[in-house]
Amino acid sequence: MVNQYETTVIVTPVLTDTELKELTSGYVKFLKSKGAEIIDEDHWGLKQLAYPIKKKTTGFYFLVEYKVDTQVISEFELNLKRDESIMRFLTVSLDKYAVKYNDDKRKGLIGKKKTETKEKEEEA
Repeated sequence: MVNQYETTVIVTPVLTDTELKELTSGYVKFLKSKGAEIIDEDHWGLKQLAYPIKKKTTGFYFLVEYKVDTQVISEFELNLKRDESIMRFLTVSLDKYAVKYNDDKRKGLIGKKKTETKEKEEEA
């Protein structure tokens, strides 16, 4: 049974940009190799954590939204658990309302448009 999922990952802040890109692209390639359809990828950047994890107060956030067979999720999460550079992760199965919300948000119908936030960042 194919469902739509969203996985948010917090990666250790000690990685370089290149290492971070290799890590995240590796997980996306893993999902694609298992037949997943990648809907969206979003790198949130370095964020302050609400509480220290493994003596770290910051972490790189990465979100991937995808459609895949439910049997792949356990294997995907096992790989995330084994990776020492992954501090935390959360996989959520999206219902039809969440799928529509995420789709509308990407189109800019809900919340701030990505282009508006980029323009504000450039002005500052």
